[in-house]
Amino acid sequence: MPRTARKVDELADEGEHMTDALSRVLTVAEEQGTVTWSDISDDLSSGEWGRLIEKGLLVDAGGEGFVIDDPDGVRDALHDADPSAGEDDDLSWTVYDKMAALTVVGMFLGYAFSSVRAVIGGVIDIVLGPLHSFMPFYLVILVLAILTGVFSTFLQDNLMNTSVMGDYREKSQELKERRKRAKERGDDEELERIQEEQMEMMSENLGVFKAQFRPMIWIMTLTIPVFLWMYYIVRDGTVEAALDPVVIMPLVGEVTSWTAGVVGPFQAWLLWYFICSLGFTQILRKAMNVQTSPT
Repeated sequence: MPRTARKVDELADEGEHMTDALSRVLTVAEEQGTVTWSDISDDLSSGEWGRLIEKGLLVDAGGEGFVIDDPDGVRDALHDADPSAGEDDDLSWTVYDKMAALTVVGMFLGYAFSSVRAVIGGVIDIVLGPLHSFMPFYLVILVLAILTGVFSTFLQDNLMNTSVMGDYREKSQELKERRKRAKERGDDEELERIQEEQMEMMSENLGVFKAQFRPMIWIMTLTIPVFLWMYYIVRDGTVEAALDPVVIMPLVGEVTSWTAGVVGPFQAWLLWYFICSLGFTQILRKAMNVQTSPT
């Protein structure tokens, strides 16, 4: 029974036309005992008929036509299946998600306007300033990299919907295989149906993008203020005025100033943050077994 329900659900994911086709075949099979292609050729395409056989829902009745495998299970699964109700609830953003996105956009302006940068940096300095007062700047960056790494890993683990992305990838692969088989059979009707499904999937692609981008929005609510604060105190000269010790970076060597360009446009403080953040984030993801892509 569960296997039958899974097959029907997979057909429902392909579109309402497949559940309609299955429902029509089930009706005819129950009325006549068996069903043949000639019985339903006016209502189904050859591609839909082939899919029902391929899924194992239609089985050969010993040369006398076909019968529905587990008709009771099919009937119950059709009653529960709702092909029109996708995964909109999983893909849609809540009011809080949208508020977080607006906040992120507002904070991005802090990089462009010095007045906004000064306000945000000054407010955050109330919290992070004491940390910098008794700790060298390279250790401050290390601590912030660990905190943002923990924050981003936790959010990705809880907000990243890998099942949505996995289903989309699986459906895309299945459409490719169906298209290949339809071309081999010369089934123009099935090819046209697949073309329509591929057009529908283009709209689903936006939902998948939203599912991927949602945790990133919340991650930026912390990382952007942290960047703004570091940018604020580096530009203000607070770091140099405090006579912070220099740091020796891998492949770069001794750095005499945090504002020095070490790799292209990357200044020393920014490169040091990325080195610390990437390293600790990868360790945390492995330790917490966080999946950021479908398996």
